[in-house]
Amino acid sequence: MGVVTLNRKLVLEGVDRMPDGAGGYTETWVELGTLWAEITARTGREAAGEGGSLSSTGYRISVRAAPYGAPSRPVPGQRFREGLRLFRIESVAERDGAARYLTCFCEEEVAI
Repeated sequence: MGVVTLNRKLVLEGVDRMPDGAGGYTETWVELGTLWAEITARTGREAAGEGGSLSSTGYRISVRAAPYGAPSRPVPGQRFREGLRLFRIESVAERDGAARYLTCFCEEEVAI
């Protein structure tokens, strides 16, 4: 494990589900806070999406650790936003033995 360089400002977002009055719900994304992060690309692939082909790339996003249950601690199902880029959080693990940082395994999908 090398030095973590937190040089990217990301917005952490969580989904808010509201009843739509017809037995379903609508989803909106709510800003939960801003975190400084280090982003490292993993692998990429092309996948079929609902509207055509998608380019899907995996990322490891490292952020400062926060206690379980804290609103600043990312969890699967949330996402990071950097401008127009969206990184869906799939899993979260402690990066080091001292639990100073968290690694979020994320996917970014782009329509091609």
